Amino acid sequence: MSADPTTTELRFHHGGVSVPNLEEAIAWYQQMLGFEVERRFPIPQIPASVAIIKRGALRFELFEVPNAHPLPEDRRFPDRDNRTIGNKHVAFAVADVEALEQQLRAKGADIAMVVRAKHGSGFFVRDNAGNLIEFVTEPGLWS
Repeated sequence: MSADPTTTELRFHHGGVSVPNLEEAIAWYQQMLGFEVERRFPIPQIPASVAIIKRGALRFELFEVPNAHPLPEDRRFPDRDNRTIGNKHVAFAVADVEALEQQLRAKGADIAMVVRAKHGSGFFVRDNAGNLIEFVTEPGLWS
């Protein structure tokens, strides 16, 4: 008997991004966000060199693909990126989004957009390859 996809339990495993230089991306995620390498492996079919980085229960997959196309300029801006169909970004919930924003600014992070609205607060950074990452405050999550 096959599992019913509408009732099968789902748990988030990882997000993935393509980067031009795997070593530089690993260093950025370690320095800025405290991720550590969990494992590395090749995917010959792509071909790609891959690193799974981890922080607590969070995992992120970094792909370096030879001769990959550069990130289109509009993908570097949250408001413009949403005008293109497809995956947009990953978002991490934090207890104090303003404090994290200040800490990342002090480390030299590239802040793409800050949102302070009735529906919630957050901000976007660009990783060293220009990929967008969002941080949000989720009311009630930390209480």
